[in-house]
Amino acid sequence: MKRPAVLAVVGATASGKSALALRLAEDLGGEIVSVDSRLLYRGMDIGTAKPTPAERARVVHHLIDIADPDETWSLARVQQAVYQAVAEIAARGRLPLLVGGTGQYMRAVLEGWSPPGRASDSSVRARLEQDVREGRGAQLVEKLHQVDPASAARIDPRNLRRVIRALEIFEATGRPASELRGRTEPPFESHCLGLTMPRPELYDRIDHRIEAMIAAGWVEEVRQLRSRGYDRSLPSMSAIGYRQIAAHLDGELTLDDAVREIRRATRRFVRHQANWFRLDDPAIHWVTPEAGYEAGVAAWARRQFGSASP
Repeated sequence: MKRPAVLAVVGATASGKSALALRLAEDLGGEIVSVDSRLLYRGMDIGTAKPTPAERARVVHHLIDIADPDETWSLARVQQAVYQAVAEIAARGRLPLLVGGTGQYMRAVLEGWSPPGRASDSSVRARLEQDVREGRGAQLVEKLHQVDPASAARIDPRNLRRVIRALEIFEATGRPASELRGRTEPPFESHCLGLTMPRPELYDRIDHRIEAMIAAGWVEEVRQLRSRGYDRSLPSMSAIGYRQIAAHLDGELTLDDAVREIRRATRRFVRHQANWFRLDDPAIHWVTPEAGYEAGVAAWARRQFGSASP
């Protein structure tokens, strides 16, 4: 049986992936599947640049607003949810469009990773998180280099949540997480479209988007999340901006300082995204978003799929 085909749209934060995906979904008879680690969560709308109700009315979206911020979604769980959504969309004769800026998640989906399941001993995680709170994060990074150098080379040492995750797997299984991650053929064929632009232009777009988010009520959004009991220590609240704004609400940062921290963190994230999807990757069709470029991209997509609908 022939595997269904999907179109993946990748690129840096603020490069225009969501807007392009909407246009392509309308032109090609498609539905959008979010491959993003933060759009899952209800109530985290402004700071994650979640598609608006009007945009979601134009095109069906999947895997958005399906969890509360205190729920934990592992990479394996997201991957399986994406595969299920793709199968359902294809069964209806529609084209699945995978869209998201979380590079690790998109790679896992497109390449058929077999990520290890979450370790079951919560005491291990609690102990490692306590080490971080007490300032021993650097020691955890060093330990990861010793027990799992492959994972240590792949994980940003500032991302202590992922460092903890890798150490948790090692302690629970006795084997490095890098050895447990295999690959199987994904249940679909994929074509990958990437958006790229000069870094100064991208940074300018990011700055304007952050300003627009603050003006749209991002601070109040974080205040509401906290009033519902969602603490900034939750993994979901590690989304860029939420902890910085929470620190502002706690009197630890002025709003201007919080915005500066958000800008710096977003630039670091953009550089990290570039490591997942490189411009010299022959499997990605890279385009620069310029005035009127969508029509040319839509024509390219039709050639890949043979018609205006799958």
